[in-house]
Amino acid sequence: MTMLIAYDGSDDAKAAIAFAGKHVTPAPTVVLVVWEPLLVQIARSAMATPAAFVGDDAEAERQQREEAESFAAEGAELARKAGLTDVKPHAEASTGPIWSTIVDVAEELDASLVVTGSRGLGRAKSVLLGSVSDRILRHVKRPVLIVPHHEDD
Repeated sequence: MTMLIAYDGSDDAKAAIAFAGKHVTPAPTVVLVVWEPLLVQIARSAMATPAAFVGDDAEAERQQREEAESFAAEGAELARKAGLTDVKPHAEASTGPIWSTIVDVAEELDASLVVTGSRGLGRAKSVLLGSVSDRILRHVKRPVLIVPHHEDD
């Protein structure tokens, strides 16, 4: 059994790790950071023009991968400090929506639980922008723990 924690470096993702460490029985854990390669970002941007992006695509992708791996290592360290054991960082390049890659990795790992934070978008923003945690919940065929956004007083 493997627990998969989706991590993006946000306060909500950190809160999800802390919650899992406090309330979930430690199990082998993978902390996943999904990143979008530059060419995927360009393809998604309606305002992108070929002239807007000049440079070494391979170098840019290498830097993005290194940053994602660094975030994953940060998340794994937070998970260890929260009391989770046997934690491995994992960075995955996305070729589609972030939520879809998380669902795919959960399936590949045969994850027993998927943990994610919630950004706390209001209902209107969530409808317009979409919610990664909502889409994970609707598409992954395994238990999901969504730790809600918490406003500090």
